[in-house]
Amino acid sequence: MPPVKKRKKKSKIYFGLPVQEAIVEYNHSDDIKFKHQIYTDIIHPAFMKLAENIINTFKFSYFDYGFRDLQEEVVSNLLINMHKFDETRGTKAFSYFSIIAKNYLILNNNANYKKLKTHDQLTVLNGKAENDDNLNPSPTNDIFNKTIDYFDKKLEELFPSENDRHVAESILYLCKNKDSIDNYNKKALYIMIREMTDVKTSKITQVSNVLRSIYPKIQREVLNKGHIEDLMSTTGSIG
Repeated sequence: MPPVKKRKKKSKIYFGLPVQEAIVEYNHSDDIKFKHQIYTDIIHPAFMKLAENIINTFKFSYFDYGFRDLQEEVVSNLLINMHKFDETRGTKAFSYFSIIAKNYLILNNNANYKKLKTHDQLTVLNGKAENDDNLNPSPTNDIFNKTIDYFDKKLEELFPSENDRHVAESILYLCKNKDSIDNYNKKALYIMIREMTDVKTSKITQVSNVLRSIYPKIQREVLNKGHIEDLMSTTGSIG
């Protein structure tokens, strides 16, 4: 009697290399039918499970609709951002989309919390901010936008370490969504970045110091020339 073949155990990895390869194929294909099939069969189930795990892990409190609706909302955001994934940068798709999902939930959770605050509380906070003579003036939109664009393009050069780059990406994500964040101060930002990246405060300080050291140079470039040249020669990177 021939030996009975053991059935292969189904992999417990729901977002492994096959999903990453499917995302890469999706991004590089112009075949609408193929893209629909590969998204439906491989990518969407992985996105749904990823969203489910992150929602259940972090227990976001300020969403006033059901779990399934929130899960679908997160997945929609992942789909919108899927074209930004660049496999040549060495980042794993699982890590990349986990950060996107977590950042989206944190930002929207904070925005929903902000809506629950009373008008009087907001007035007090705004009054303190307006009357604080020690605060630096806000950068113009032009300088701010050009700064963010420059950092986006130079992240890999500035931060060769993937962990450092994730922290920097989280900082820039918060900067881009500053209008959705209540109480936009250093302490609140550090808390949000720790939630996004699960790193120590010292690491956030290290990364933010690199970004902060470049900003005055960017400001001078924009004010004097109207554009930003490559500042890497005078900046360096961290490892």
